[in-house]
Amino acid sequence: MVNPEISHHPTICYRSMHPSDLEILEQIHSDVFPIRYESEFFQNVVNGRDFVSWAAVDRSRPNGQSDELIGFVTARIVTAKDSEIADLLRYDPSKGHQSLVYILTLGVVDAYRNLGIATALIHEVIKYASSIAVCRAVYLHVISYNNPAIHLYKKMSFKCVRRLHGFYLINGQHYDSYLFIYYVNGSQSPCSPLVLVTFLVTCMKTGIKTVAAKLRKNEEKMVK
Repeated sequence: MVNPEISHHPTICYRSMHPSDLEILEQIHSDVFPIRYESEFFQNVVNGRDFVSWAAVDRSRPNGQSDELIGFVTARIVTAKDSEIADLLRYDPSKGHQSLVYILTLGVVDAYRNLGIATALIHEVIKYASSIAVCRAVYLHVISYNNPAIHLYKKMSFKCVRRLHGFYLINGQHYDSYLFIYYVNGSQSPCSPLVLVTFLVTCMKTGIKTVAAKLRKNEEKMVK
């Protein structure tokens, strides 16, 4: 289905970010986000310094706009043990350096929304994270009132694991944030259903052994 604001059938493609994307990237951020980013952030993104990013373009756009950004996602790699979600990982020091991918910004211009572009961009990040053998998860923050984004991440099997009070400060007002995680490469939360079941089974076995030991002691006393 074509967005009513688009006069043609879009041909959406995805590519890496280029230095030539700088101006339109800044413009879309300004239009989409209430938070303002430093110019250094955009320079680093388009030049691939400390960030990884993907761009969405509509190859069917006329008038030389076929390679102009209509959507994007920016992210960076962080060390797992030093991250804010280290307690949400089953960290194994014996496996050496382990990392995470943190999504910073995700945006799509108004005319191209509801076409699955945001979903496709997130899939690019997940695919990238999964290709890194030592990567444990993809994670991000969502402001508490952004219901469409919250719905999107839940639909894509991200787990909402924490609410952070007053995380954002926008125009002098504090807003809560939700922390979402998507585990990759076989990683899982310490509180995942599988871990809980294993824990309960272990407790049950331990309990049964303890009761059996007490019964044996009682029998021995009776015999004596």
